[in-house]
Amino acid sequence: MTQKPITRPMALVWKTALAIFVIDQITKVLVVHVMGLGNKLFIPVLPPLLNLRMAWNDGINFGLFGGEGDSTRWILIAVALGIVLFVAVWMRRDPPGKWGLISAGLLIGGALGNVIDRIVYGAVADFLNMSCCGINNPFAFNVADIAIFVGAFGLVLFPSGKKAP
Repeated sequence: MTQKPITRPMALVWKTALAIFVIDQITKVLVVHVMGLGNKLFIPVLPPLLNLRMAWNDGINFGLFGGEGDSTRWILIAVALGIVLFVAVWMRRDPPGKWGLISAGLLIGGALGNVIDRIVYGAVADFLNMSCCGINNPFAFNVADIAIFVGAFGLVLFPSGKKAP
């Protein structure tokens, strides 16, 4: 089955990125400020499957490289912006099919959502916590983290629209 060519591939990337960015920022404001998780630190939703657990992550995944100070924060911002730029250039030069473009948008939107957190709060606001089957997961994540993971996975699955010779 052939895929219909996308007339404006970057438009799909940026629309997806904007949607993820907005959803991420709205959920963070709602959960951290409106619901008060920033003060309560824990709100059971569907225990143990889903809880809201406040975690300010000043490092990378699972808090690695956290607590290293302000210079690490700006290095992580620069790395995230570098990844955004790299993916945007890649999509412009060698656009994949629809799902690859959506994947790129997910990754870009999620990365920019976490960049804004680092600029505004000094750390990324993580709040989703899931545990199951007797395993107590101490880690939290957010919508941006999900988008980054799914986007990166999608770029591996749908890397390019061109066929190998």
